[in-house]
Amino acid sequence: MSTALVFLLIAFPLALFWTSSRAAAEQAGAFGRQLCQRAGVQWLDQSVHQVKLGWQRDDNGRLRCKRTYQLEYSHDGDDRHVASITLLGRKAVSWIEPVPKRPI
Repeated sequence: MSTALVFLLIAFPLALFWTSSRAAAEQAGAFGRQLCQRAGVQWLDQSVHQVKLGWQRDDNGRLRCKRTYQLEYSHDGDDRHVASITLLGRKAVSWIEPVPKRPI
């Protein structure tokens, strides 16, 4: 087996995993932006960070990648809080929403 073929057999699945990871992170970021807008809070850093990675079967029995992302938000710019979004494939299956600021 040639070296180029071995390289392709290794590189191709890694490239597919990397592109699906980027697409899932963009999906989580868009969903996180909507959650922050709905709660009326400031989305800090405009980014999400993957904190968990695993495998789980979906409703149809297909094995999907389960990723959990966290994002940080603030009520007034002086505080930091964490929300999370869990995706199964590219579908959001659970999330902890930003808490709206309560009037004092």
